[in-house]
Amino acid sequence: MPDLSEQAFNSSTDGRPSEIRRTAMDLLARREHSRRELKQKLKKRFRDDALIEEQLDTLAEENLQSDTRYAESFLRQRFNRGHGPVRIRQEMRQKGIPDSDIQSVFASGEYDWYTSAEEVLLRKFGPEPPEDIKEKARRARFMQYRGFESEHYQHILEH
Repeated sequence: MPDLSEQAFNSSTDGRPSEIRRTAMDLLARREHSRRELKQKLKKRFRDDALIEEQLDTLAEENLQSDTRYAESFLRQRFNRGHGPVRIRQEMRQKGIPDSDIQSVFASGEYDWYTSAEEVLLRKFGPEPPEDIKEKARRARFMQYRGFESEHYQHILEH
């Protein structure tokens, strides 16, 4: 059963700037959005691309919408889920985050990818070292899928 917010997005109107702004603010009140995400959601409801762009510019100028803030939030969330930097960067690009914002949030140095990789491996496979080369390869593939670089986990597989 669709909720009321989904029903609101299913109607398509020309929209006044105030309606576009209010809808964008409602979306931003729920969670951070990248500019691209916000634009896609607004385009489902409003037809006037120029008005949408104008309102997005205004929201960015007022710091109500920020790709940098979204990237910080996204990185923290994915890191806490046990994802590695390669996968997180790829997902950020898919969300439309500019490379400059991606680089700046990763440059903070706040995240220890080596410790995270070790925790992810332990949680998935336990403390026992891999028994043979096939098991070692399986664990390495898992870590690559999670988005870690080999330098983050290779030393753990060697023990």
